[in-house]
Amino acid sequence: MRLGITGHRGLPARVERLIRGELAAQVQQYDAAVLTGLSCIADGPDAWFAEAVLDHGGRIEVVVPAEQYRSGLPESHHATYDKLLAQAVEVHSTGMQESTSQAHMAGSEILVGLADRLVAVWDGKPARGYGGTADVVAYARRMGVPVDVVWPLGASRD
Repeated sequence: MRLGITGHRGLPARVERLIRGELAAQVQQYDAAVLTGLSCIADGPDAWFAEAVLDHGGRIEVVVPAEQYRSGLPESHHATYDKLLAQAVEVHSTGMQESTSQAHMAGSEILVGLADRLVAVWDGKPARGYGGTADVVAYARRMGVPVDVVWPLGASRD
């Protein structure tokens, strides 16, 4: 089973706790021996999902949207990013240099193309910018990839 992730970044700490629990439950539905998590390992749901897959005994593959992607992430996330990237059994790249919304969407398209299912940490609202979670969900649905939306009761975005 190849399970991908997309989701909102910058969620409040109380929502993080809810989401982490939901992601662990999603991952635990699958046999760890055949589970591969697909993630761009950004701060937030991407990294939490990758950690849940690894904690469950699965493996991860990482999609890097651009050569400059890591430098565009919060510095506080770099150590987690590096650790997860080092644990990836395979790394996919768009070949793009700049970490733009176009590169992020291209990375998400690669991720969806590799996935049997997509987990979306999504509030159900339109994307705040091109390549946001809603755009990735819409793309997955157009490509026929089933989407499991995770948005716990009481969750909200800032």
